[in-house]
Order: sequence, then C-alpha cells, then structure tokens
Amino acid sequence: MICGRDSLSNRQSCCLSLVADLRNSIRQEVTSDGEIQTEAKTMTRAVLLRSLTKKKKLVPSNAHRSISITNLSRCISTLILAEHESGSIKPQTVSTVVAANQLGETSSVSLLLAGSGSSLQEAASQAASCHPSVSQVLVADSDRFEHPLAEPWAKLVDFVRQQRDYSHILAPSSSFGKNILPRVAALLDVSPVTDVVKILGPNEFIRPVYAGNALCRVRYTGAGPCVLTIRTTSFPVTPITDESKKATISQIDLSNFEEESVSRSRYVGQSTQDTERPDLGSARVVVTGGRALKSVENFKMIEKLAEKLGGAVGATRAAVDAGYVPNDLQVGQTGKIVAPELYMAFGVSGAIQHLAGIKDSKVIVAVNKDADAPIFQVADYGLVGDLFEVIPELLEKLPEKK
Repeated sequence: MICGRDSLSNRQSCCLSLVADLRNSIRQEVTSDGEIQTEAKTMTRAVLLRSLTKKKKLVPSNAHRSISITNLSRCISTLILAEHESGSIKPQTVSTVVAANQLGETSSVSLLLAGSGSSLQEAASQAASCHPSVSQVLVADSDRFEHPLAEPWAKLVDFVRQQRDYSHILAPSSSFGKNILPRVAALLDVSPVTDVVKILGPNEFIRPVYAGNALCRVRYTGAGPCVLTIRTTSFPVTPITDESKKATISQIDLSNFEEESVSRSRYVGQSTQDTERPDLGSARVVVTGGRALKSVENFKMIEKLAEKLGGAVGATRAAVDAGYVPNDLQVGQTGKIVAPELYMAFGVSGAIQHLAGIKDSKVIVAVNKDADAPIFQVADYGLVGDLFEVIPELLEKLPEKK
C-alpha cells in the first residue's frame, strides 16, 4: 500500500493521540502504595508504544520480482557440447545452436570441442563460423579426449563450468549427447531435461512423453545450471547469409584438470560405413526396411533404392536384431530420430517405438501387404502390396542418380 502526504499526517496525529491516552492510563494503574498494579499490562503497552512510533519504509511488492527477472535475462549464457568427426562439425550441433537462440535474446553461446590432433583444430575453425550467434569456441586439446567417453568429457564440462558460470548446458539428443549429459547432470547434482522439442523460455520447455503420443510442459526450478538435450529435428537450420562473422577460438588450460583415477569404461573401437550416402540423421530422403525383408541379401534392395534416390538407409529394431544391418541404422525411439522430406518404409508394421522416430517427416510412404498395419495410420501415401514386387519395379523405372 502506498500512502499520500495527507494520509501520513493524519496517521501521525492519530498515533500521537493514542500515545497520550496510553500514558495517562499507565499513571492511573499506580496504586496508593506506589506500585504498578499489573506489570504484564504495562509491559504490553510499552511494546505497543514502540511499534506505533517506529518508522516503516514502504516498498512496492513487485520491486524484487522485476529485478530478478531482469537479472535472469542478463545472465543467460549457454555452453554447447559440439560433436565433430574428421575435422567437421556435425549438423546436429548447429541445430542445437539454433535451439540455444530461443532461450533469450541476450544469451551468449559458447561451443566446447575436445579431442586431439589437427582434425580438432579444423573442426574448431569450422565451428567459429558455423552460426552467427556463436560468440566463443573453447578447445580442449588432449589425448584424454581422443575418444568421446563419458567420464573424461563430464569432468571437462564440470571443469569449464567452474571457470565460467553458465546458466544452460546443451547437447544434441544423439548417442553422443545421451552418453555424456546424464553424467554431467549427476556431477552438478541437477535433473536434466531430455529430448526438448520446443523452448518457451529460459526455464520452460516442451518434451515428448509416451513414445511421442503426448507433449509435456516442463519448468526447471533447480538452483544449478539447466542441462538439456535437444531433439535436433525440431530445430531446422536456415542457410547462413553472412559468413564473415567468426567467433573467437580459445584454448582451455588443462594444467589443473584432474581426471578420475579409475575409469569405469574403456574405448574398444568405432565402426563406420564408408559410403557416399548421406547421414541418416540429416538426410532429405530415408528408405527403411523391416523384418519382412527376411535376409541380409534381400536388404540390399533397400540400399540400391536409397542410392537411386540419393537418400540414407534406415531399419527397424526387428531388422537390426535379426542382423540384417548394423544398429547405427536403427530408426525409432531407441535409435535415431529422423525428419526427412521423404520417408519410405518397406515391410514396416509401424510399432509405436518406430513411429516415435519418424513423426516429424514431411511425407511418409508405406508399402506393406498387411492392410491393417499401423504404419498406414500415419502414412501420407500407402500401398498394400508385396515389397518383393514393388521394389524391383521401382528400381527399374527410377532413373540412375547423376
């Protein structure tokens, strides 16, 4: 409540009158023996006198709230774990930068790269110009980060955060980010928010639940930094028009970095397919085969069709478990989330876990001889037929890729 001058003067007059009445009543309480009749009454009135004569400063109730909101908008700083390979930044990292821009207009974005050798420096140079909003690229060059193991990477993130106070820590919702971010959150004693598909504010996000059948609105109220994994298919990257702006590249001083003495994991190896086909997570066209292909030899029809269309090859979990293709081609909730312009599914029944990974696709084409297959409920175009007849016909009529 805010009082004017007239109301304050009236209040002071009332207080002075009340004080005079209380003093007269205290004198009357004295008995003929000169003693106070009731000591408790006198003490109570003395406390009341002090409270009435004490000056109070009136402050608007929303002053503290406005200050805290202002400070929050000023202090948004984001650290993104950059995934790179063979001297190049992966597209998922750039999509994560796009997501970080939606945290606030005044947010600053820093990319963290770790590894060793000349390929790391090449990736850092590319990261400096990958997006205009990137203000700084932090490079940790050491043999300890040659392989993306969770233990050294999590300790590195905590080491960097102690030197620079970040409000948000982000990573793509890929095997790379899902491997490191949970351990980072455990070290920071915070709860991570995973698979974010929409950002409503610095601490408010949308993420899918129940295999993508529902969307959950999450508000982060923790004291530590907000740790997020981003579903990159929900944050498309627009072409960069101005490539002249480059972020500063800073080398991290690792002289005081202490790694865990006993590592709970070790690097065994990494297998990659030497092919000209695009990456499954960022391809414009994806051709997927299911268990109905029945063998490794039959699955090669999917690969030939993908080559003619200039697309990537995908597979269901059942096809991966059967050994038709390696598990890095699995599409779905427990595999890779894809959002191509064209998604073609052959012999795919449409299990709920698989549909969760393809719902963001622009056009879905399904071929299955079972007319009641769930895949037809989400498909834009469906054909009930035998894939062993449909695929050879497509290969015959489609022109060769130039």
